[in-house]
Amino acid sequence: MKVNIIDKTGKVTGNVELPPQFDEPVRPDLIERAVIAIQSHNRQREGGFPEAGKRPSTRVSKRRHDYRGCYGIGISRVPRKILSRRGTRMNWQGALTPGTVGGRRSHPLKAEKKHWQELNKKERKKALRSAIAASLDKEFAASRGHKVPEQYPFIIEKGIEKFAKTKDVVSLLKVLGFEDELTRSKQKNVRSGKGKGRTRKYSKRKGVLLVVGNDADLIKASKNIPGADICKVNELNAELLAPGGVPGRVTLYTEDAIAALKKEELFM
Repeated sequence: MKVNIIDKTGKVTGNVELPPQFDEPVRPDLIERAVIAIQSHNRQREGGFPEAGKRPSTRVSKRRHDYRGCYGIGISRVPRKILSRRGTRMNWQGALTPGTVGGRRSHPLKAEKKHWQELNKKERKKALRSAIAASLDKEFAASRGHKVPEQYPFIIEKGIEKFAKTKDVVSLLKVLGFEDELTRSKQKNVRSGKGKGRTRKYSKRKGVLLVVGNDADLIKASKNIPGADICKVNELNAELLAPGGVPGRVTLYTEDAIAALKKEELFM
């Protein structure tokens, strides 16, 4: 499959043969599994204090004639703590068990629980190649809600990696026909529910993904564009190419990125 090379003015300067990574059949099920596996590794562990609700002294003898026993008083055998006493009469209050005030939880969250999911190496690479192939598919991009120009898919020339200012990158995206993507990323939609009270009042949609070959000035210049992401080609993953597990994110590869995919046979 050949695609055109576009310069900073939007003109076609040539074409290039895509490496075999782009010939992989698109498998949305595999891509979703890979994305979920990545997200599971980013999950923060949570759990209660192991001794919560277990610290009060709750010794109550279950023998019939023992001191501080519960026989013959007409009470249940629930563990209790002593608040005061007068002779052999105790002022008890239930403690420790889940059914008592201030007692432990019956099934608390445990920080040692394993939440992350594992994925076979071949399966992960296949899912990543599938996401790469879908990134240059116009139909998948449209299904995600992206508005792409007529000449898409294409790659951008390597000289664009030298852009050092954000305004230059924004101007480039407008020239290439991604002005709708910029406004789409800036849209702030009020979310309902408790999220509004937890600093998540607005949602930001995913926009264009830029993929470069090596360390470049373009990486720093593109960080402040709402919704846009940028990464080196060897750092690609399924979550970047298919946010939410849905393939078809609009992706712009540079010439160096395509060359690195071909030369180093990445993800094969």
